[in-house]
Amino acid sequence: MTKIQKYTKKDGTTAYMFRAYLGIDPQTGSPRRTTRRGFTNERNARNELKRIEYEATQGLNTVQVCNKTFEDVYHEWYKSYINTVRESTWARTAGMFNNHILPALGRYRIRTITTAQCQTSLNRWFKTTSRNYKRWFNYVQSVFEYAIRQQYITDNPTKRVIMPKKHATAGKKAPNFWDKSQLKTFFSYMDPTKELERYTLFRLLAFTGIRRGECLALTWDDIDTKNSTLNVNKTLTQGAKGKQIIQATKTKKGTRIISLDYTTLLYLKKWQLEQKQKLFMLGFNANKSDQLLFATTKNTFKSLNTPKKWLDLITNRMKDDNVILPHISIHGFRHSHASALFSAGATIKEVQERLGHEDAQTTLNIYTHVTKQQDKEAVNKLVNFLDF
Repeated sequence: MTKIQKYTKKDGTTAYMFRAYLGIDPQTGSPRRTTRRGFTNERNARNELKRIEYEATQGLNTVQVCNKTFEDVYHEWYKSYINTVRESTWARTAGMFNNHILPALGRYRIRTITTAQCQTSLNRWFKTTSRNYKRWFNYVQSVFEYAIRQQYITDNPTKRVIMPKKHATAGKKAPNFWDKSQLKTFFSYMDPTKELERYTLFRLLAFTGIRRGECLALTWDDIDTKNSTLNVNKTLTQGAKGKQIIQATKTKKGTRIISLDYTTLLYLKKWQLEQKQKLFMLGFNANKSDQLLFATTKNTFKSLNTPKKWLDLITNRMKDDNVILPHISIHGFRHSHASALFSAGATIKEVQERLGHEDAQTTLNIYTHVTKQQDKEAVNKLVNFLDF
């Protein structure tokens, strides 16, 4: 029971106060308390206390309601979610929740979260990232849908949220690929005799179009020297707690056998011999068929960041000679490969099969880069056809 207390003010006069408990905050689950002071007599203080306590009881429901927080429901949802996707996906999803979603909504009881709160969180994410905000919000929706299926709540507040939209920026977006001459320039800044491993890795990326993870997961039994083919059947990726793991390729079409050109195969053979010597000196037997093509000095997987570090090293070397190429990512070598195939006259279907896309639309959406030379050829064809 709340007590009315008498106290002496700074000016020496007597006053009355109380500190009242108003129950539990329905959204945070924390105790609600208020302190009132400055009453000239005990009766005024007691009347105010009764009024506050009465107001605090209004709207309370004696029916048992779900008091789980958004974070509680997320953990329940996540246990089911991990059975539907690959480890690399659920590990990445956990990072999105821990870094972005739970700090915004996790502490609130899920039945009390409003559309306005969801909109505020979405708007904040929209300002801080260019595209991930949609993915984060979709995960929030999934947790609310799970809560409805579990009968924790009856309404999904995210359904009334307005999705922000990024507007197109002026100017041309820099393409993430190099043309024939740019690739030649890049490779001219590597000495294949002194840095054979790097040269071979970038040669594979540029001349096969395989993904970074597919490249770093390759073992020597994936190379068929007799038939000059490469068997792409696995990928290196990040799993739980950042640990590098091997998984199946991204899609069913991703598992594929592609042809190797003579020169690329030649560099692979040279690198295999050099690698055997290096690993032997380090105490490893590199004659095993499942030996990694690209391994650390401990004969383990290279970091997924290694190709990027090598790319930066070479482009910085070029900058020292005032040779500046457009910036591309490691994935840009895959784009470059596709563009080169199109320039050489390959069909959409041929490019799709070589790159391991599930459908041709993906190939069209991502890799229909038209080089300057192709554009000129298209104009010449148009002029010759119209002929006036």
